Amino acid sequence: MDLEFSSFVLAAATTDLADEPAARGRADAVEFRMDLATDPLDALAGYDGRLPLVATNRPTWEGGEADPGVERVDRLRAAVDHEAVAAVDVELAALAGEIEGAVDPEAAAALVEDAASEAAVVVSTHDFEGTPHCDRLRELLAEAAAWGDVAKLAVTAEGPGDVLDLLAVTWRATTRGETVATMAMGEAGRHSRAVAPLYGSRIGYAPVDPAEATAPGQYDLGTLATLVERLQSGERGRSA
Repeated sequence: MDLEFSSFVLAAATTDLADEPAARGRADAVEFRMDLATDPLDALAGYDGRLPLVATNRPTWEGGEADPGVERVDRLRAAVDHEAVAAVDVELAALAGEIEGAVDPEAAAALVEDAASEAAVVVSTHDFEGTPHCDRLRELLAEAAAWGDVAKLAVTAEGPGDVLDLLAVTWRATTRGETVATMAMGEAGRHSRAVAPLYGSRIGYAPVDPAEATAPGQYDLGTLATLVERLQSGERGRSA
């Protein structure tokens, strides 16, 4: 299955691919959190849904539950072989070799190279402590964009100023021709998940089941789909 990021993609996050039918009509894709799933490769082998998949195997050092070693990367590589997997998420810190005890950055780079011919590559950074300075935000997006098809940046907002900084950086990166996905986690940044697409963010994430949020401040799928649609419809109306 193909997945284009020339326009906004709403991904329904889940640990159970049996949730896919519930996401149809609202989501454009399903983010399969392999690190939170039981027997994820078996689940992929049995997947017969309609929506393309974004395979994510998030390590413990970046908010997930996967061990940071080579098996995590091997599972992602195996996931890419499935026709339904249209994109794979790889952490920028793994590619940069910034995490002690994590997989060799050469192995992470090899995964990106192997996946590039079969799926889109999302290179991601998550900051659960706060929002870096604008200069650092720009650097992170530029570094991630140099590695993958989509540069994803999720930060934690402590107030409106953090959200404004993130949106400004999102707009600038988009006007430079980078394909980015940005969001501010936490209650203070929650609205960014609906607003960021207006500034160029190309991926949004929301759980099918509100009780199964995979990041702080997520809207449920139905709510985020409605908010984004209304905001984008209003923007089109003003343009007309």
